[in-house]
This record gives sequence, C-alpha cells and structure tokens, in this order.
Amino acid sequence: MKTPSTYKVIGLMSGTSGDGLDIAYCEFKKGDSWSFEIKASETVPFPKKLGKKLKKAHLMKGYKLSLLDLGFGQWMGEQVGIFIKKNNLEVEAVASHGHTVFHQPSKKLSLQTGNGWALHAACGIPVINDFRMLDVQLGGQGAPLVPIGDKLLFAEYDYCINLGGIANISMESGGNRIAFDICPFNLLLNHFAEECGKSYDKNGKLAKKGKLLKKELAQLNKLPYYQIEGAKSLGREDLEGYLKILKMSSDMKPENILHTLVIHFVDQINKILVPVSGRKTKVLVTGGGAFNKFFIEKLGASLDPDIEMVQADPLLINFKEALVFAFLGVLKLRGENNSLATVTGASRDNCGGLIHG
Repeated sequence: MKTPSTYKVIGLMSGTSGDGLDIAYCEFKKGDSWSFEIKASETVPFPKKLGKKLKKAHLMKGYKLSLLDLGFGQWMGEQVGIFIKKNNLEVEAVASHGHTVFHQPSKKLSLQTGNGWALHAACGIPVINDFRMLDVQLGGQGAPLVPIGDKLLFAEYDYCINLGGIANISMESGGNRIAFDICPFNLLLNHFAEECGKSYDKNGKLAKKGKLLKKELAQLNKLPYYQIEGAKSLGREDLEGYLKILKMSSDMKPENILHTLVIHFVDQINKILVPVSGRKTKVLVTGGGAFNKFFIEKLGASLDPDIEMVQADPLLINFKEALVFAFLGVLKLRGENNSLATVTGASRDNCGGLIHG
C-alpha cells in the first residue's frame, strides 16, 4: 500500500506558561523534502476556571487531577469541533501536546493532561497524544520534541530558538540534531509581571523600566542547571532555585527583577550561539517571547556580527509549536521516528504518541 504524500492535520499546543490553546490546521506534503502550510489558526484563551486549574494542576491530588484530565480533553475536543465547523475543514487527525503537569525524566515521569479519548469523543476525529512517555521510558528527557520539525521543516536555519514558558534551542552538530532547554522564559517573566497586575510584560516595557540587580544576575548565571552538558530539560518544578534567588533580593521591585531576568536570558542564549565559519549564521526565533521587544533588542545587541536573527512571520512565531506537533502526528501516522536520541538522550530514536480512534 502506497504511503500518502499529503496530510491535513490539526496541531494543538498548550504551553507551560498556560495562557491558552493554540490550534493550527496544517497541510504537509512529502516530496524530496517536506513542505508545509498553516491554512487556519487560532488561539483560544482558557476559561478563567480552567486556566486556574491548569496552573495549579501540579498541586492537585489524584482524583481531582483525573477529573481535570478528562475535562480538559473534552474542552479541547469541543474547541477543535468549533474550529473545524467555523473554517469548513477536512481533517485527518488531531495531534495534541497536552498541558504539562509533571516533568521529571530522572524518575521516568512526564505527565501531560488532556485525555486523548475525551478529546476524540468530543471532536469525532482520530487523536494522537502522549508524545513524550516512550522517550522517557527509553531513558530520554522526553523533551524537547520540536527539533525533528526544525530538522525536516526549517533546515535553512542554523539555530532554531523557541521562547515559550521555557526557552529551548535546536541545531545541527557533527551531523546530528541536538537540542535542549536553555533557561526558563515566560514562566518567570509572567510570574513577576503578575505582581504588577499584568498577565505578561507587553513588549518588555516593565523590564525596560527596571534596573539590573548585579548580585542576583551573578547568582542566576551560576545555577547548577547551566553546568549540565548534553541532553537536558526544565520543568515548572525547576523554578524554585530561580525564585529563591529573586525573592531574597534586597530590591524586590518586579521591574528590576524582570530587567535582570531579561539580561540573564540574553547571557544564557548568547553563550550558545556560535557563528558558523565562512557564512552568515541564521537564527530563527519563535514563540511568544519573540514579541518581547526589549528582550529582542538586548539579544540582538549582544550577538556576534556574523549572526543574523531572522524576523519570523507573526503566524509562525505564534503557531510554530502547534505546527510541529501536527507534524509529529503525521510522522506517527507514517510509523516514522518523531523523537531523536541525539536530542533527548534516549537509548534510541523512537516513534512516540498514542492514537485514539
């Protein structure tokens, strides 16, 4: 039987920062290489009650967490149904990342809530989810998963950086794709923006008003995570070390903390971006943090002159992760590897995900 070469799949992304559900309807074509088009997209804000529950999911006991898993899956399925009807779409499958509750690969644990059967029952379309667990059981980090998409869909870039709840990067090294989480990002920035009564720091305006806390910056840059080499990933649980340093600051103004975090993130990203010899090095920056003007200005000013930050289309900035999860779903349907051992540290490349329906 011939493997189809065109796929119409919806990708769902609920990021760690917890602001809403990204829905992207994507068409993928396989020729000599893969091509893609985002044909329709939308971010659906979480209802207040649901958003609060998702943010506190890691504190819930088993029964309540199970109810949230079912309720969130059903809600996502309902949103997919509304999206399909509104845009008059033909869809083969839905690929869902889910909302990360626990991520502790050292204990072989990575839990994303958003039940696949509930999602399938609510939208009536085959659903693929639970992309991380196989990799974790094979000794990997289960993250990041986006690099296979970077490799096959964005090969023209030397570095692909995503600035979501956590900042991560992928690149080619010695003929292999490697990737890792660099540092927290919106998870921390949003936390301190909320102390100013804002859900996030629009354009980095609050951070721009602040001043640098030099002692705290030095302490942040010495955190143990930055000494780990090879495959590594961050979860919400890892933020305590950051919060401990920042909350002990003698100058607790949120603007100063935001300013210091921006400089800290610039330091950590800049350490990794090494120019490729003989040509201009191209960096693709996507995710919500790409709209933080203050951060982008500071990062741009710190880069080597041979490194070029490419201005991504706003559609791609907002929906790249949903796009790539749709692509991971396509690879699962084809029975092809969608997680790379060189990225996660697993014992082998693998084809993660469960198909419902």
